[in-house]
Amino acid sequence: APEVHRQNEQINQPNTMKKIIILAAALLLSVSAFAQNAMGIYNKYSDHNDVSAVYISSAMFRMMGRIPDLDIDANGTRKDLSPIIKSLKGMYMISSENARTSEDIRKDVDRYVRDGHFEMMMEVKDHGEIVRIFTVTKGEYVTSFTILANEGPECTFISFEGQILAEDLERMLAD
Repeated sequence: APEVHRQNEQINQPNTMKKIIILAAALLLSVSAFAQNAMGIYNKYSDHNDVSAVYISSAMFRMMGRIPDLDIDANGTRKDLSPIIKSLKGMYMISSENARTSEDIRKDVDRYVRDGHFEMMMEVKDHGEIVRIFTVTKGEYVTSFTILANEGPECTFISFEGQILAEDLERMLAD
């Protein structure tokens, strides 16, 4: 009888391993399904009464066509922003002055940045205001450009998605 019991244990071990592998795969799929992205954060908060929200689609960016050079600094320097604007696939912006909502947004953006393998490009701290800029780069393209600004109870999240040529972005930021 002990020998039969051992054989049954050996027969059940592969079934147990299969169950563990299937369970692990299901957990990984469910975790990836709940992974945050810019659109997910926007959708989560855009209908809140205490949130201002703006979404611009890739169709709108394509419609803009050639825009004139714009003055974008105090020295009156004019920059051609059209290559960057045409490369954008979407822009998501949410802002709240409600302390609790702002804290929730901060937590979601922190998780989004951490899970999305962003690199911090810049951080500015000035009299209680903190602004952080993060990017995701693939080859010669910046695929995501995210800004998180916090000042007291106010929080603003802005994310640009697209295929921005890093060279165009660097040229715009230079000078």
